[in-house]
Amino acid sequence: MGLSIGDTAPDFEAETTEGRISFHDWIGDAWTVLFSHPKDFTPVCTTELGYMAKIKPEFDRRGVRVIGLSVDPVDRHGEWAKDIEETQGHAPNYPIISDADFNVSKLYGMLPASTSGDPLERTPADNQTVRNVFVIGPDKKVKLILVYPMTTGRNFDEVLRVIDSLQLTANHRVSTPAQWRSGDDVIISGSVSNDEAREIFGEWDEPRPYIRIVPQPGVKIPL
Repeated sequence: MGLSIGDTAPDFEAETTEGRISFHDWIGDAWTVLFSHPKDFTPVCTTELGYMAKIKPEFDRRGVRVIGLSVDPVDRHGEWAKDIEETQGHAPNYPIISDADFNVSKLYGMLPASTSGDPLERTPADNQTVRNVFVIGPDKKVKLILVYPMTTGRNFDEVLRVIDSLQLTANHRVSTPAQWRSGDDVIISGSVSNDEAREIFGEWDEPRPYIRIVPQPGVKIPL
């Protein structure tokens, strides 16, 4: 069975390019992005790993840990990192899990439980379902799942935008509308009564009784 939003992210131990980790201990009390790849030395994944390395300071600024995964042995990850740096201009600056035994891919519902054998004998097409992005909260719960086909590179700027929303809405009783970016107006959550909303937000715009719009909490309004 695959994971759903709100499920506890499965814990595991694995070898990575930065040593062996116990996943929940590695997360600690941070937000985390786990993004997976079907195989090393694949073209779209090469661009993704390079771009993630380029913008990793943006994840750091938000207190978000980043970890990759590929269904290949860890020594191949090291060789692949050289290609990533040469072709993309940025080498991975985060650990990459070696999931050569398929354990993590199975735990996270990306490969069938029956998957076995030598990972080096499998093609990218055999592992094409290992193309997920998981955002995991400090409570170890899954907050976001994105699944991409092999032919479409992932948009990590969108992952940053969603993390901004997740972190905001975890701390304030609001939701974010379509196309929202940090600093835009937000919507008072439906679970907040009007009496509570007056205490928390004061006034709001109300195009409909169920749509109550306020400035993003924590953003100063210019005088």
